[in-house]
Amino acid sequence: MLSTEEERDTVTVWLMRDSATDAFVARFKEQFERDYVDLALDIRIQEWTGVGSKVSAALKSEDAAAPDVIEVGNTQVAQYVDEGGLLDLSLESMRDWGMDDWLPGLAAPGSVHGSQYGIPWYAANRVVVYRKDLFRAAGLERPPTSRDEWLTYTERLNSGGKQGIYLAGQDWYTLAGFIWEEGGELAEENGGHWEGTLHSPAALRAMDFYRRLQALGKGPKDADEETPPQTGVFAEGEVAQLISVPGAAKVIEEKNPELKGKLGFFPVPGERQGRPGAVFTGGSDLIVPERSDQPRGAVAVVDALAGAEWQTELARAMDYVPNKTTLVGAVAGEPGAAAMAKGAARGRATPNSPRWAAVEADNPIKRYMTAVLTGGDPARAARKASDAVTKALEE
Repeated sequence: MLSTEEERDTVTVWLMRDSATDAFVARFKEQFERDYVDLALDIRIQEWTGVGSKVSAALKSEDAAAPDVIEVGNTQVAQYVDEGGLLDLSLESMRDWGMDDWLPGLAAPGSVHGSQYGIPWYAANRVVVYRKDLFRAAGLERPPTSRDEWLTYTERLNSGGKQGIYLAGQDWYTLAGFIWEEGGELAEENGGHWEGTLHSPAALRAMDFYRRLQALGKGPKDADEETPPQTGVFAEGEVAQLISVPGAAKVIEEKNPELKGKLGFFPVPGERQGRPGAVFTGGSDLIVPERSDQPRGAVAVVDALAGAEWQTELARAMDYVPNKTTLVGAVAGEPGAAAMAKGAARGRATPNSPRWAAVEADNPIKRYMTAVLTGGDPARAARKASDAVTKALEE
């Protein structure tokens, strides 16, 4: 048995700040090095700000100290595949890792041109955070289970000085979920050419639903959910519902301790009774540089981090959704995470174009939403937004 660190090969792993607790990272390193006595882990924590250029450089690096495994945002994989330098993990995904059970919002953006480069690590998505006491006061004994019912509930809650829902006019991730629920897309690829599709009938129906829901509160029509921070508005005590990740409840309770114990969660309702609506899935995938000098060790790290044991531990430690639909029981005891997991089964990601970041940088979807909410012609505004998306994806 190997006994010294010098006799081990080092596998360098880049994980992002706050993706896991220090305790989780320490336990994983200890257990992994017990299981693989010929390997040592060098886990280096990275900051999200500016990490894109660091990852791009790492993928081209021949330095032995370059990372062998990298955590990246799930929607960033296509960009790195386009730049080149990622190891194709399709065989392991099919043979060893049970890819058929992966959450679609993590797995799909990790797959480019039919090959799997990004391996799902963890997910988070929006749910509805609601005031249980205000629901009861309005005679609503359970959360809504369809979109029509949700509107009816929200209309009833929007009275007596209370807002039925606080929904900012430019919360485009929420709109994206409504578009997918209607069967539409933000953009579609045809023969290698991407085109914006916000003007499709399905996308227009989604925008109309967003308009009706947004009107049942006092959210600004010309700003997103961070302007002002929606958790601060909710904490003032005059709002019945909010669309956010479950962690928002902790922020709200810190701002207003009187709301502790009064907050609940339910999945964003879908069009069909009893089925959660489609939602945007954020989260992280794991990639392996093609130039890694420790490919066996890198695959072993991915195998462990994406496997059932460490997925369960990470989900419980961080209130994440595990990477597989078969593991949702791991968070059954956490109401917020459990609601999130139900929605994650219908999660989606942004269009898998390496140029999608350019769309978000000068987001025409936000301008489109404001135009509609302030009385503009929906069809005309949608066509303008689609053209802007197409242009950004072509440049």
